[in-house]
Amino acid sequence: MDAVRVALLREVLAGTEWLGATRRFGGVLRGSVVAHGGGLLLVGTPEYEPWHLAAHLVDEAAWSGTPELAPTLVRHDARPTDPAHLAVGPGRIAAARRGETLLVVAPGEPAPLLERVHDARRAGVTVLALGPGGGELAAMAQETLAVPEDGELDLDTVQHLVSAAAGENAVPSPRGRRTFRDRLTALTETLTAPPPASW
Repeated sequence: MDAVRVALLREVLAGTEWLGATRRFGGVLRGSVVAHGGGLLLVGTPEYEPWHLAAHLVDEAAWSGTPELAPTLVRHDARPTDPAHLAVGPGRIAAARRGETLLVVAPGEPAPLLERVHDARRAGVTVLALGPGGGELAAMAQETLAVPEDGELDLDTVQHLVSAAAGENAVPSPRGRRTFRDRLTALTETLTAPPPASW
């Protein structure tokens, strides 16, 4: 989903709780990684790996000038023969320490994942969670955004909103230069604005 589609989705969701909730969660995510200088781990479940969110966060990191947002995707079935960016397995969560952030995106709560998250939390890792909410994962996480299975939005759509929010809340460039995202947002607003009234 590109920036124009995210802008249109936000327009459709105006007046709902989703805009504020995703912006708040995106701000917490950005604040956590920036405050500690990076170290963002992103993990899902064996059945649901958040590939799309990883790609969007890499894009947001580049567009917003916030490299700390670029995550390490932790895969349950990673093999040493995979490309380097896809070869990080669950052992990376066990090695995580204070100052790192673990973002868990999970439609369910498999026991092995919960054990790893619990150990990471005890090691001082900041845990953030996107999922159904209300379970053990939500209890372990410092910040949770609940995405009910029967809600207005699905988990994939919420991830688009969160990644965009994490990137847009970046501190402006100290030289006052507009970022690519600022220019793209201005262009989107111009293109989606109603035509001027003709007299």
